[in-house]
Amino acid sequence: MVKLYDTGAYLINGTTLVPEEDMAQVKALTGKSVTKQEAKKGTMAYSILEKHNTSGDMDKLKIKFDAMTSHDITFVGIIQTAKASGMTEFPIPYVLTNCHNSLCAVGGTINEDDHVFGLSACQKYGGIFVPPHIGVIHQYMRETMAGGGKMILGSDSHTRYGALGTMAIGEGGGELVKQLLRDTYDIAYPGVVAIYLDGQVNPGVGPQDIAIAIITAVFQCGYVKNKVMEFVGPGVSTITTDFRNGVDVMTTETTCLSSIWRTDEDTKAFLTLHGREGDYQELNPAQIAYYDGVVYVDLSTVKPMIALPFHPSNGFEIQKLNENPGDILRSIEKEAAKISGNPDIDFSLTDKLVDGKLQVTQGIIAGCAGGNYTNVMEAAHILKGKSCGLDYFSLSVYPSSQPVYIDLVKKGAVADLMAAGAVLKTAFCGPCFGAGDTPANNGFSIRHTTRNFPNREGSKPGVGQMAAVALMDARSIAATAANGGQLTAATDVVDKTYEVPAYEFDNRVYKARIYQGYNKGDKGKKLVYGPNIKDWPEMSPLTDNILLRVCSKILDAVTTTDELIPSGETSSYRSNPLGLAEFTLSRRDPEYVGRSKAVDKIEKARVAGRCPCEMEPELKDIFDKIRTIPGSENVKASETEVGSVVYARKPGDGSAREQAASCQRVIGGLANICTEYATKRYRSNVMNWGMLPFQMEGEPEAFEVGSYIYVPGIREALDGDMKGIKAYIIGDEIKELQLYITDMTPDEKKIVKAGSLINFNRNR
Repeated sequence: MVKLYDTGAYLINGTTLVPEEDMAQVKALTGKSVTKQEAKKGTMAYSILEKHNTSGDMDKLKIKFDAMTSHDITFVGIIQTAKASGMTEFPIPYVLTNCHNSLCAVGGTINEDDHVFGLSACQKYGGIFVPPHIGVIHQYMRETMAGGGKMILGSDSHTRYGALGTMAIGEGGGELVKQLLRDTYDIAYPGVVAIYLDGQVNPGVGPQDIAIAIITAVFQCGYVKNKVMEFVGPGVSTITTDFRNGVDVMTTETTCLSSIWRTDEDTKAFLTLHGREGDYQELNPAQIAYYDGVVYVDLSTVKPMIALPFHPSNGFEIQKLNENPGDILRSIEKEAAKISGNPDIDFSLTDKLVDGKLQVTQGIIAGCAGGNYTNVMEAAHILKGKSCGLDYFSLSVYPSSQPVYIDLVKKGAVADLMAAGAVLKTAFCGPCFGAGDTPANNGFSIRHTTRNFPNREGSKPGVGQMAAVALMDARSIAATAANGGQLTAATDVVDKTYEVPAYEFDNRVYKARIYQGYNKGDKGKKLVYGPNIKDWPEMSPLTDNILLRVCSKILDAVTTTDELIPSGETSSYRSNPLGLAEFTLSRRDPEYVGRSKAVDKIEKARVAGRCPCEMEPELKDIFDKIRTIPGSENVKASETEVGSVVYARKPGDGSAREQAASCQRVIGGLANICTEYATKRYRSNVMNWGMLPFQMEGEPEAFEVGSYIYVPGIREALDGDMKGIKAYIIGDEIKELQLYITDMTPDEKKIVKAGSLINFNRNR
């Protein structure tokens, strides 16, 4: 059972929940009278944020982090941006891992060129470099960096180390650049929601099951959006820290800001095992703590779950799916048809029903969510002496780090898995974002990874391909494998007497291979550039008046960052801003790039001194109409920035990748218009790349792709309350459009006015 409270609540002595309206019970239990504002200070989140806040104002936080981390898809762009902005050293520990483009399978030398660039940056600026296949980003940070009371910032959305007492946040690269320049992470104090764990997990139920149950309950209603999830209650201590890590990393899929867990002796044992007993800090809420909401989870009621395509929140109990698969699977097929947008694609799930049972084609256990020691050990025990079968089903297992792999070998788990027909591979994040193990067309994969967004497994609807992924726990994936690929809940086969042997951490491979350069930078060292690594192009500062051309209009309920800039093979081009931008919206609106580049050509000509009307004759008529608007009689085309705009109802769910915004910007993007932003991190990326984060009420019926939208006095509007920004759709007739922008920090306004974070820092 997962229950959401309708109101906030007080947590008394870490165990008793009291609805916020029952202050009499709070006093009866504690003998104290407190205000809600005072009780808010009793959360673990408050104490950690207060420790890291430099503003002196807890309502408006300016956070400095203890450490940062990036992987090989993001670190080149971050370092290039920071270097262009004046960075001379890494001022805090900064870990660069190489777990995304590890295979070096696309584009000749470009992947390994990025790795070499990363090592040279660590040598020059004083960083920590983790070579390919040694450890995935978040497992390495758990093993070596996370600890009680810390805050860590990562350029990957799944930056979550709450189970170790660390508040970790995944953001776009611009926020990491600010830390490298000794600036701060600026944010209003977030809401804090208690995730109250009660009861005990049943044998066969794993962390992915708990996570999917929570995500399913909170995602659609936005219950924890941009808030901190604080895990409390007696159920926390009934699960191991390794299990907690598996639940914690999936909190990203709720769209929360961060997470934090109460710690205990098991947390201490985990850190001690990894040689870091000094990083343990006991964390518990105060005697009275107020939460803005409560998610009550009875662990004993959670059953093996499956998150069907195309989101981790599309959760069902495996048993119930098996009881009525037809109707449920047909609904997924209808959604797939909408997503593909290609009537010639024949994607089916119901064709995988054999004698009423769902037959899957692939299983994957991998990455920061699935490749943990406990998950793989339990999967190996279920498969010991069994066979994955001789048909189309296959199973691949990726331990999350080399130390984990070493102990799995010692414990015999690797031999058991291989004997059953599973393929063991090295630490790699590829199966989570479409850079490895792409199933066959019309394939259906079950994965203990973090996401199952449309085409994230690597298929390309644009060339007639469609496959899909469902998320499951490693235990049920192993049970399914043991059943030849027939969907099976682990509770149907689990050995209730099995206990996972104690983990033994062997860090010799880390000592042998990882470059530990913090505080050892050599400023004379030269960065090593491959031919694909390019500098950022110039971006225009914001003018007083702007003209936007609508280059894409997306009416889906949610637009993910995977749709804004696809993952998978495109990841190899993220060191080349203009090269990567060619893939922008390629799976959702293939014509967008050409439209936006045409607008960008006009703006670049304007900056070079040519009149935009010479570049695009129809602009003469547009500006003639603009000059009929009161107050715009003297507007000059040569002084009006021209840019493209994307409309989407709710953009930005998913990855923290800044390229979802920067790719729009470098080919002419000047603004987004939406009903709401799916995540804070995507909106931050939009602003850091100098684009205006517009929102609007109602339906976008007044404009279409190709429409021009004129926004006068935008710089002045940014200095106002931004609640009613007048814009005009310039067509056969002029129609007024009301836009608005929600809160921006003073620096965010300056960044947008400057045209990008790079420009802002250069101006300083």
